[in-house]
Amino acid sequence: MLDWLNQYIAEQKRALDSIKVDEIAPLIRTLREAHRAGRQIFVCGNGGSAANASHFVTDLGKNSSEAMGVPFKVLSLNDNTSWITAIGNDYDYADIFMRQLKNYAQPDDVLLIISVSGNSPNLVKALGWAKEHALRTIALVGAKRGQAAELADQVIVVGDTHYGRVEDVQMNILHMLCYAFVEVEAARV
Repeated sequence: MLDWLNQYIAEQKRALDSIKVDEIAPLIRTLREAHRAGRQIFVCGNGGSAANASHFVTDLGKNSSEAMGVPFKVLSLNDNTSWITAIGNDYDYADIFMRQLKNYAQPDDVLLIISVSGNSPNLVKALGWAKEHALRTIALVGAKRGQAAELADQVIVVGDTHYGRVEDVQMNILHMLCYAFVEVEAARV
């Protein structure tokens, strides 16, 4: 068991080392521009990525907003269970995020998707709709990249395919995005 634990930690460190900080800084700029313009930021994912989306929205909506003095308009498309199940039941599960965007999104808003595979039909469909309607799009994906990496304007690839490791590194990235505002950007305001 100790060998497996040590191996897991070593592989987790490699996954974290696979991200490039020079690719994260432009995401902070995108969020800063959306914040300054009062644009909406939508976030979504499936499974563990859905939990990461909710966590990120909580941190950006509470901690980052408090630090900046002006709230971020941020919404997790994962968090309205009754709407998601109604859309999935009456239309298609692949429509659960896209149909919410149709109700809320405006040009220049931001859609950030979180996925290990990059091929979840509901995320791909949301990204396609967002691009057609002039939203700025961000994808955090694993090493397989998937269709999401081809559709998004900005992409961060975690160089691993293990769901747990990729989701952990994606949460590290999401925390960096939030704490950039708490610890750096707020001092500039």
